[in-house]
Amino acid sequence: MKNLSKIFTWLMIVLAVVGFALVVWGYAAGWEKNNGLASDALLTFAYIMVGIAILAILAGVVIGGMNDPKSLVRLGIAVVAIAALCFVVYLIAPGTPAKGLLIEQPGTGTLKLTDTVLYLAYLLAIAAVIAIAVGEVRMAITNKKG
Repeated sequence: MKNLSKIFTWLMIVLAVVGFALVVWGYAAGWEKNNGLASDALLTFAYIMVGIAILAILAGVVIGGMNDPKSLVRLGIAVVAIAALCFVVYLIAPGTPAKGLLIEQPGTGTLKLTDTVLYLAYLLAIAAVIAIAVGEVRMAITNKKG
């Protein structure tokens, strides 16, 4: 397990250096020069990072499932709950046209999806603030007892 930690540490360092180098190259070369080559490279790198993250999550699920099969049931319940939350937020999202947009309006599906992502971001931000507050209060209470 210690070797695995070293591998992940070095992988994280390499990916951070590559990301930093791409950002520096983008500023040096100009983001919109060369037909946006720097922007395309940065977006491709972002897609690769997301792919690596998804593979790491899947590997963690498989390894965790082999060690504790009950965790797969809990994970399945969590995935269904998240999917249900996303579906409910999608139903609530209005998909109203963007105000003040000088170019052609996106399609109704794009507007609805954009509103869904915004609502989910608001919801998660509120949940994060509540979790931080509850965690601090809980920690303060448990420290007083100890």
